[in-house]
Amino acid sequence: MIMLQQARRLLSTRWRTGGCLAFLALTACGGGGSNPLDNPPNVSNPRGTVGQKLSYVYFQKCINPIFLKQLPVHQNGTVSNNTCAGSGCHDNTSGTGGAFRIVSGAQSVDLGSPANTPDVVRETDMYKNFYSAQGEVVFGAPMESRLLTKPMVLNVLHGGGLVFENADDPNVKLIEYWINHPMPEGQDEFSSAGHNMFTPADPETGSCNIE
Repeated sequence: MIMLQQARRLLSTRWRTGGCLAFLALTACGGGGSNPLDNPPNVSNPRGTVGQKLSYVYFQKCINPIFLKQLPVHQNGTVSNNTCAGSGCHDNTSGTGGAFRIVSGAQSVDLGSPANTPDVVRETDMYKNFYSAQGEVVFGAPMESRLLTKPMVLNVLHGGGLVFENADDPNVKLIEYWINHPMPEGQDEFSSAGHNMFTPADPETGSCNIE
């Protein structure tokens, strides 16, 4: 009887020791959590930021026409007239002016028509011009944007020569205003906020603001 009791006490001691060791082993593998049997915490990815867009309606009415104008070009001591969308400049098919491309025959899009949804507009030639021009822009920094530094020859070469002699050029004023007034964060390029860039605030009847 005495021998049986001693055997039971020995087994009980070994079980407690083994159980504690097993628990400690689980704790060591638990990654520092308060409960070693819990799942690991969820991975938390930082929320991405949404990039702003420039106004499409202001571009269509006020900026795209600049690229089609006959403008004086100063180059090698001579002055000639040409358009930004010319075949030797930024024409989308035969231009040699880098990544900036213009479809000279792009038609204005009636944004008031329910048929012209954003997806439809984004397939048009006018939108291609908008997208290409926006790609030459540093939002809020006109004089760091190639859309101006190139034709103004500001610390950068421009194969097309000097187009805008200074910041007082009316065309520069329009481009500056466009770059300085991106649409509110979270709103796309068709935001009605773009209407405030006209006086009165109506793209159909208003004039293009420059300040």
